[in-house]
Amino acid sequence: MSRNFFGTDGIRGRTNQGVMTAMTAMKIGQAAGKHFLRGTHKHRVIIGKDTRLSGYMMENALVAGFTSVGMDVILVGPMPTPAVALLAREMRADLGVMISASHNPYQDNGIKLFGPDGYKLSDEDEANIERLMGEEPELADAEDIGRARRIDDARGRYIHAVKKSLPDHVRLDGLNIVVDCANGAAYQVAPSAFWELGAKVIAIGVEPNGKNINDKVGSTDIAALQKRVVDEGADIGIALDGDADRLIVVDEKGRQVDGDQIMALIASGWARDGRLKGSTVVATVMSNLGLERHLLEQGLRLKRAKVGDRYVLEEMRKGGYNIGGEQSGHMILLDHGTTGDGTAAALQVLAELVQSGQVASELLHRFEPVPQLLKNVRFAGGKPLENADVQAAIVHAEDKLATTGRLVIRPSGTEPVIRVMAEGDDAKLVEQMVDHICIAIEKAAT
Repeated sequence: MSRNFFGTDGIRGRTNQGVMTAMTAMKIGQAAGKHFLRGTHKHRVIIGKDTRLSGYMMENALVAGFTSVGMDVILVGPMPTPAVALLAREMRADLGVMISASHNPYQDNGIKLFGPDGYKLSDEDEANIERLMGEEPELADAEDIGRARRIDDARGRYIHAVKKSLPDHVRLDGLNIVVDCANGAAYQVAPSAFWELGAKVIAIGVEPNGKNINDKVGSTDIAALQKRVVDEGADIGIALDGDADRLIVVDEKGRQVDGDQIMALIASGWARDGRLKGSTVVATVMSNLGLERHLLEQGLRLKRAKVGDRYVLEEMRKGGYNIGGEQSGHMILLDHGTTGDGTAAALQVLAELVQSGQVASELLHRFEPVPQLLKNVRFAGGKPLENADVQAAIVHAEDKLATTGRLVIRPSGTEPVIRVMAEGDDAKLVEQMVDHICIAIEKAAT
């Protein structure tokens, strides 16, 4: 069955266009509600959202859909994605829903679904929900229509849970932290969690107005955070994205620390404490070769998955590993949650900073990244990767990089683009090989 709604991370698109309309949201509520109406207990769903303007519309449409098939709804308002996953599990809900388009601009929105175990839905669950969306909904009898209510203590529940991820003997007293919440879902909870643990917190990106989420703030645009860290003489900067499942760090000099460096830091600390399961970190094919070499030097292993935190999580659960993530900042720590959590990951970074006695610039840059270059080639149609000249160019590049680097060629899952990435010790060779392949693809695509 082809997918018309679900992508690699739920449903996402431009609001009031395509799949992201109020009508679609209501159908999702009816179909997902029907799918999870199992057993005779009173069924309930947790719904959270980020701060974008269209969240009101999508929230109300989902409530209409779920209640119309007999599900009770608990609304928690603006909350991080990992908080919704946590609350779905802790409140014995049948389903958790997060309304968010993550790091996208406010004009977009999305819907992420979590099962009663707090994990994102399987392909089979999503396929069945899509099938049910195409059928006439089975509406509840009048006396069985669901109710909707808001709860006031959701933020406190999440703050308590995320604070527990920090070792009991670690406090953040004396740390001067700048926290950028992207005008998004964590604008209340993240600064509170750090402050309650003793840190001095300077918060930016905490004035959402419905349209400024991810706008020149957050993990995908850290210039404001870098400047503020330096201006304030802060010890470290923390940047989250719109739904707070992503983390990028800035050291006291204003230099960026990406997801690969963060994974290296947390993995080293957990390995030292005997907590790193399988002596393995799971990352994607896009993570830098320098990370892999750094882990090998410590007797640790890097296992690679396809791009997307969903695939990282699949490999983690399959192998029983507890640290995974992406270079872009998604951090999954299965000891502390079932999905990516930027705030929980930030606390692990801060714990290492406090315990090391080092400044951030000394501690956080764990390895020297291998020169890496990524270029996108847009094509109008066809299958250029099947072209003989393109395949020959790829084989040539693989041979050239065989002992000193790595090549990753992958088509985008959302647009007619082929991504060409190479990395290796010789930056000039890397550039030559990427350009060689891109030229071959462009010729094949014309």
